[in-house]
Amino acid sequence: MSIDKTSAAPADETAENPEAAAEATTVVDPRLLVREQGFGGYITEFKRRMRAGDLGAVPVVVGLIIIWLIFSLMNSRFFTAENLSNISVAMVGTGMIATGIVFVLLLGEIDLSVGSVSGVAGGIAAVLAVNHGVTEWLAVIVAIASGAVIGTLHGFFFARIGAPAFAVTLAGLLFWQGFMLQILGKNGTINLDGEGFIAKLTSYYFSDVIAAYLLAVVAIAAFFLGSFLDARRRKAAGVPSRPMSEIVLRTVVLAVIAFAAAIMFNQYKGLPLALVIFLVVLVGTDFTLRRTTYGRKVFALGGSVEASRRAGINVTLVRTSVYAIAGTFAAIGGLFIASKIASANQGAGAGDLLMNAIAAAVIGGTSLFGGRGRTWNALLGVMVITSIQYGLALEGIETPIQYMITGGVLLIVVCIDSITRRTQRTAGRA
Repeated sequence: MSIDKTSAAPADETAENPEAAAEATTVVDPRLLVREQGFGGYITEFKRRMRAGDLGAVPVVVGLIIIWLIFSLMNSRFFTAENLSNISVAMVGTGMIATGIVFVLLLGEIDLSVGSVSGVAGGIAAVLAVNHGVTEWLAVIVAIASGAVIGTLHGFFFARIGAPAFAVTLAGLLFWQGFMLQILGKNGTINLDGEGFIAKLTSYYFSDVIAAYLLAVVAIAAFFLGSFLDARRRKAAGVPSRPMSEIVLRTVVLAVIAFAAAIMFNQYKGLPLALVIFLVVLVGTDFTLRRTTYGRKVFALGGSVEASRRAGINVTLVRTSVYAIAGTFAAIGGLFIASKIASANQGAGAGDLLMNAIAAAVIGGTSLFGGRGRTWNALLGVMVITSIQYGLALEGIETPIQYMITGGVLLIVVCIDSITRRTQRTAGRA
């Protein structure tokens, strides 16, 4: 009869070395010790995350502050209410597309077709509304639905057929670009009604000063209530939670930013409708990714496809849905871009739009390697890119230099992402 040498020793044998037993402690994931000592614990956790390469949004926030300081010193007009308001509206179109790109990047994949899809959506809306007399809001719905269908088609070839996402979306880029040129016709440009629904997406402002302040109050109240309820839920479950002092501090910081923005908007035309829609979209998509089963499945696929499959996740369905989401937001972004110029033309979706959308997601903090990112990264990234564009434009610097600077910023961020992932692997967190 064989003896199992791996069986646990009797309880009385474990005390042969009492000193070692006394010093032995259970290894606890340091992430579970967050904020147990109030602000001291918070600072300790922050330092540990920095050492472990978990930088989060710190690099892009620091970079954005530096960019704003540089341009404000170069030109006093940069920090005027008019310029900042124009930046907030101009960034929405690209930001919407970048929001969809975040979902794709979380899988560790790419979508090269979003620029062309945005152009198709603007073209479809213009053709229906102007050439065929369809009500604009209905034309908008059809355009957005078209983007969802196109994205689903790309997802089918990638997830079901097994074609590489790069090849599928590159083919989509070419095909949908040609399709857009075809539907726009020989003239190549269709002007939209300047007072119509589509044009007002970017031209409408809530001129009443109470609107901006009301949005600030709602955002602050929602943030505090959400943080408080989350902390109470975690405390009831017996897991570490944020202390009330930290929740209050975070709320105060948000309040300062929100009311400063409200004051700035009210000094120009008021609160832009485009920005309100963008913020609502970011809140909704962030909730979807962080608080729903679907969002957890997306992150799981970004971590390991095989592990997700073994866990019972429908990999094909999730992959297809992610590309449908990317197509939908590409279409929404295309409508905002068409609204900004009050027309749909052959240049829509071309140029640097695709690269700016991808760069916005990456610069904002979404990893190219999958599994890490938030849709709020799209906001941070597009703020960086649009701020650079407007800052250089104020100085009269030509477009080629803008491309070079944006490319340099993107390269720096990608290098930081690679270095932090290597640091995380060393720390056992990747």
